[in-house]
Amino acid sequence: MPGARQRASGDGADEHTPRLTIGEVLSVLRGDFPDVTISKIRYLESEDLVHPERTPSGYRKFSSADVARLRYVLAAQRDQYLPLRVIKEHLAALDRGLPLPGAGGPAAEAAEAVADAGLSEGALSPEQFAEAAGMDLDQLADCVQFGLLSTDADGRYPSSDLPVARAAAGLARHGLEPRHLRVYRTGAEREAGLVEQLVTPVLRARSEDARARATEKLRELAGLSAQLHSALLEARLRDLLRS
Repeated sequence: MPGARQRASGDGADEHTPRLTIGEVLSVLRGDFPDVTISKIRYLESEDLVHPERTPSGYRKFSSADVARLRYVLAAQRDQYLPLRVIKEHLAALDRGLPLPGAGGPAAEAAEAVADAGLSEGALSPEQFAEAAGMDLDQLADCVQFGLLSTDADGRYPSSDLPVARAAAGLARHGLEPRHLRVYRTGAEREAGLVEQLVTPVLRARSEDARARATEKLRELAGLSAQLHSALLEARLRDLLRS
């Protein structure tokens, strides 16, 4: 697989030649990021994450390197729930030739597992999904039974659910079976409900720019919720060790 710096910056002289309109960039990205919109791309530009050139008439022209940066931003948001502030720091480090901060986390491992299995992003068969997740088919069926995973109408699994499955497989190796994990699902649903109350009014706005900003807020809130959950759990476990 290409290195993170190459993927984010689009190495090579030809990569920096502006060619694509914003509509063409949208078409290129939508295969991997179906929810991306022109307003979203404009918003990321306004946040100084991508720097397309402008024609004398004011139209944006994107290079392959610009598209690579957009892919990196969108993947970091989707797979790791990183806020734009952190993503901007990562891109700045890559631009300076430094190692990517925090590279190789669960999201990266899941992506590599899919690539190593010769799979593309999308829906996977039970056998493909179980192999990439590191579990057997019985465990996979238990994850569905207890609400941790779900399938589409054809009985296939979205590859975006691999982080959940890999975590469940890891916990199973320590004796926590899927039936024990309903508490995690219930907690996640409650946290999602709290976040939903904050962003739903904005998501109903007709303005695409407002919706794009609401989406960014949703992602940042999700990341902060995960951070709080992890910190509280670690604090409780430290209390158990001291008791």
